[in-house]
Amino acid sequence: MTDHATPTPGAPTDGSPTPGSPTLRAEGTAPVALSMVVLATVTLVSSIAPLATDMYVPAFPHVGRDLAASATQVQLTLTTFFVGMALGQLVGGPVSDARGRRRPLLVSLVVLTVASIVCAFSPSIGLMMAARFVQGLSGGSAMVTARSVVVDLAHGAGLVRSLNLIHGVGGIAPIVGPLLGGIILQFTHWRVSFWVVAALAGAMIAAVAVGVPESLPPERRHRGELGQLLGAAGTVLRHRGFAGYLVVMAFSMGVTFAYVATSAFILQLMNGVSPIMYSVDFAANAVGLTLATLFAARLAGRVPTRKVIGVGLALTGAAGLLLLVGAVWFDTPLAVALVAFFVLMSAQGFIGPNAGALASTQVPDHPGTGSAVLGFLQWCMAGVVAPLAGLGGERTAVPMAVIIVVLVAVSALAMRIARPAP
Repeated sequence: MTDHATPTPGAPTDGSPTPGSPTLRAEGTAPVALSMVVLATVTLVSSIAPLATDMYVPAFPHVGRDLAASATQVQLTLTTFFVGMALGQLVGGPVSDARGRRRPLLVSLVVLTVASIVCAFSPSIGLMMAARFVQGLSGGSAMVTARSVVVDLAHGAGLVRSLNLIHGVGGIAPIVGPLLGGIILQFTHWRVSFWVVAALAGAMIAAVAVGVPESLPPERRHRGELGQLLGAAGTVLRHRGFAGYLVVMAFSMGVTFAYVATSAFILQLMNGVSPIMYSVDFAANAVGLTLATLFAARLAGRVPTRKVIGVGLALTGAAGLLLLVGAVWFDTPLAVALVAFFVLMSAQGFIGPNAGALASTQVPDHPGTGSAVLGFLQWCMAGVVAPLAGLGGERTAVPMAVIIVVLVAVSALAMRIARPAP
């Protein structure tokens, strides 16, 4: 057995749709294939999280002033969104395994649209928190359901390539989001950012209605009550390979949010970088992540996926050690921070999407549940790691560097656990 994602029997390694694997036929319907329209729609849906956060974060001071809220209360509107995202993915995957993909996806997007409009009209911070939770819940459900469509229709190298393309193209959202949010604040009101999210959600509804057919035929669905559906999470977690790759993917998200939570303090307050130059560096690192993810997609089927992940972990570990040495002995000089951050973020393009693809291949009978567990733990890591990495505040980068080194070490151990039997 090779150590990369193994195609199912009869499936092409290039991901092209042929009868037998990537193309499915529900009884009485035409064949369903993974087309570019479906990939584009899934990529659009996958941009929900970065757009709903990155456009909004620059407006925190304005939100606090307009809603008479403290900084902590405004920060909680982001926390409630992350909690909703995690729960939405945990519930949305099993529900789509039982009810199919198309209808739950459309319902989630409709709820997302309504919640975004409520955010735009919120007169108080309490209602904003509740609306942000619903926004995250519906957005998380939509994201995991859309990803499950790809898992339904692609296998092996085709699945790895497709997920890397989705993550790579979707990486544009973290670049555009802050810039768009800044433009909105410059020329209009912060509430407009939520109208933009609502408009995008409406566009997603139209795209799904027109371009995404049902990918899970009735004979492949898992019937049962919600409790039984959630119990399927235990089934996938008991799979050693899935659990190992789950840890690698989730910890990659942890590394990313350790950077997001601390980079502004390290660059602006510790090194005197201006906000504009910080935004340029943030965008450059996002570009590095996007290019690395797209390059990983090109390697699918040519280089064993586990080796690609190994390269990413090695680069992440090197960047983490560089940051740790720089923080302990040299107070994190600017050159060290800039180089380490670029290598760190680019390396995640080799890790997260590939680990998620390998995890999905381990549980082909529960694709929605597998995607739900992956998404749930990712967003849990985002919520836990960010405040821990920020413990150093504007004084030191040691906590962030230590967290990165620890996450890489545990990920390397998880890769050994997930190694397929010879």
